[in-house]
Amino acid sequence: MSSAHGDPGKARRSGPSGEWIWGVHAVEAALANPARPALRRLVATPDRARGLETRFGPLKRLEIMDAGYLSRLLPAGAAHQGLALEGPEPEPVDLDDFAPEPGAVLLMLDQVTDPGNVGAILRSAAAFGARGVILQERRAPRLSGALAKAAAGAVDRLPVARTVNLSRALERLSDLGWRAIGLDGGASRDLSEVLDGAPVVLVLGSEGEGVRRLVAEHCDDTARIPMPGGFESLNVAAAAAVALYEAARPRR
Repeated sequence: MSSAHGDPGKARRSGPSGEWIWGVHAVEAALANPARPALRRLVATPDRARGLETRFGPLKRLEIMDAGYLSRLLPAGAAHQGLALEGPEPEPVDLDDFAPEPGAVLLMLDQVTDPGNVGAILRSAAAFGARGVILQERRAPRLSGALAKAAAGAVDRLPVARTVNLSRALERLSDLGWRAIGLDGGASRDLSEVLDGAPVVLVLGSEGEGVRRLVAEHCDDTARIPMPGGFESLNVAAAAAVALYEAARPRR
């Protein structure tokens, strides 16, 4: 263990802020993930450092510093809880790594770009036992920063695939035995009516635009989330949680 010294007011950010993750759940999950690339820095307040070494044993790259100094390493407003890690995000998996077993669920996000929403979706996906999440290569945020904090460790517990072309990805998943359902508030049937227990990819689009036309055309079906209260729509993270809950229910 090493200690950081110097004036906290002179602390400077190290490397691109997008490479940092912070918060207890996110950092501990990263340290527990043997598949994560080697970290560059691990910083903690004294109390958090003792907790880490109790759980993980001696950590060579651990730097101890006060909370104010740590805050100055991170983006403004980062709720770090006395713990942060800098390093590459987990390597993405291949579509072929997702086994199309009965009851298996994947999520695909079409142009969902808000890090907080994507992080919350990853957290729900892990909680409801989804097999993984498929993101766009370019129009999706990095698995770090505010996203990793909102995901509360799911970044390191849930396989994530990235693809340049979602339509082609759906074609490949179809060849592998997956059925794709696009979530659409204007669909004629409820999600509960469309799910049949087969391995399924739930496709969610951005708020406002929804799933893009070409991506929707590569879905096997569309479905809506019923809202008897008459409210117009749900936040995409809330919609994902409801859809995952429905998809996780046992079906014969």
